[in-house]
Amino acid sequence: MILNHLWGLYAHPVEEWHTIDERHESFKYSMSHILLIALIPSICGYFSAVHIGWSIGVGDPIKITADSALYLSVGMYFALIIGVFLLAYLAHWMAHTFGAEPTYTQTLELAAYTATPIFMSAISALYPELWFVMLAGLAGLAYSVYLLYSGVPILMHIPEDRGFIYASSVVTCGLILLVCILAATATLWSSGYMPVFN
Repeated sequence: MILNHLWGLYAHPVEEWHTIDERHESFKYSMSHILLIALIPSICGYFSAVHIGWSIGVGDPIKITADSALYLSVGMYFALIIGVFLLAYLAHWMAHTFGAEPTYTQTLELAAYTATPIFMSAISALYPELWFVMLAGLAGLAYSVYLLYSGVPILMHIPEDRGFIYASSVVTCGLILLVCILAATATLWSSGYMPVFN
């Protein structure tokens, strides 16, 4: 089953990381996990933007057209997938500096499973109040960082002291990727690809 580690990462994360480490899945398995889990923010974002509307302070909820939301959702879906693959690549590249020799599939597993809580927190978009979505996103981000710090020593076979520095480097790379995605979005919007409001 594609999501068979999902419950374990929430219920008993350290034990689940050991299980993942004992039987590394194939590249295809990790890719399937990412392709499936990245649908959550895309679908929830589309539905809330078209059918519910976003509440930002006072006033009527803000909605966008179905076509515009579809473009944004597809763009978000591919940006999330590319972001996870790039994070896995950077984690693989940095691992050698810390004395680890993981395969790209191992770092892809690390990136995919640590990104999962952030992607799943997008379910909060079905109640599109800005404060609520922000709180859910922060909770998802905090748990993702926890998963990263607990999973690095196990999956990468790095001592905990070096694992902490390595995980901090991966977090930094993730933040840089996020800024790049946001900058690309702002550039596209300023070039005339803004959403069309309803």
